[in-house]
Amino acid sequence: QSTWAFETGMKRLGGHSMYFAPSDIGLGKREEVRDVARVLSRFYDVIVARVHAHEHLQELACHSRVPVINALSNYNHPCQIMSDLLTISEKLKPPSLLEGIKVVYVGDCNNMVTSWLHLATRVKFHFVAACPASLDPPDREAFAMAKRAGISTVEHITDFRKALPGADVVYSDVWTSMGFKDQVEAHNAAFEGWTITPEVLALTGKASTILMHCLPAERGREVSDAAIEGPQSVVWDQAENRMHMQNALLLHFVNHTRLA
Repeated sequence: QSTWAFETGMKRLGGHSMYFAPSDIGLGKREEVRDVARVLSRFYDVIVARVHAHEHLQELACHSRVPVINALSNYNHPCQIMSDLLTISEKLKPPSLLEGIKVVYVGDCNNMVTSWLHLATRVKFHFVAACPASLDPPDREAFAMAKRAGISTVEHITDFRKALPGADVVYSDVWTSMGFKDQVEAHNAAFEGWTITPEVLALTGKASTILMHCLPAERGREVSDAAIEGPQSVVWDQAENRMHMQNALLLHFVNHTRLA
């Protein structure tokens, strides 16, 4: 979906894009990351990289002549979190960005949790990461950084039902993150009973609560069909906003590069 949004957005902006699959480049295997960065940055105005290893992204940025946009890594997912900020602002209309908003994330403590914690160092809101006790907690450095910033309230809770009262946003994500599918069995067992349903959403005590999911969704696991198709779901507007936010990023970086 990152590819769809970026390619469609670039075409709508009047530009042109090319997609390279992992098998086309063999990043860090068939060809050195720094060599790929040096060559691509002589052909293109911006590089959008969706990788597993975050260090590959850092090396691309280090050796590229043009901006490198992080479309996802195993560490964080900034494009998603920026578009989520846009969606929440549109749907809940807080007085200032996320001021007064409580976001409860239910799922694997993965790159999305790290991105929410990074956002908490910049924008004031209440963030709760609800993850089973038997699985890894949120990234310690990111959690500590959000705490030190003193801007937002951040919590880690191992019983998601205790986190839900008062939530304005219930954010669902897959139980096993991309690149870690060898852990599916253990994660499915840990998340037993954690499916977001309309009945679970009712535990927030707010009819205005919205349900979000960064997709792709595994219906019947982290979220029920009734919930994602229900009136509180804003998932499809959320998905569309990926393109709009990423268009803004492309415009910003391409214009900045050309002006420089």
